[in-house]
Amino acid sequence: QLQLVESGGGLVQPGGSLGLSCAASTSNLDDYAIGYFRQGPGKEREGVSCIRIVDGRTYYADSVKGRFTMSRDNAKNAVHLEMNSLKPEDTAVYYCAVGLSHLCNADVGAIPDFGSWGQGTQVTVSS
Repeated sequence: QLQLVESGGGLVQPGGSLGLSCAASTSNLDDYAIGYFRQGPGKEREGVSCIRIVDGRTYYADSVKGRFTMSRDNAKNAVHLEMNSLKPEDTAVYYCAVGLSHLCNADVGAIPDFGSWGQGTQVTVSS
């Protein structure tokens, strides 16, 4: 069964940068997309970004567009999320999950359609 393992995250000051990685236990992901989701304190889980593995096409939530960049590393069966110009409202637990490729679109993936959730990693933006 596919497993996703997350790494990265931590504490950063507003305006700073952090990177997250999500490594898959298999290389057979061409039919799939990997999405990043987050859940802030007292908030519902929301989609942040997603990437289609077959062609690297990415989609972003409006709240992170222009600040976050998602990329794939096929050699390592991993995706990365580079987060720049971080804001306190970006504070959340970030999760990666996998879904069928067509589910990664302008809606940044519907949470119920994604599975094999990673363990989550904390990102805290605070001075």
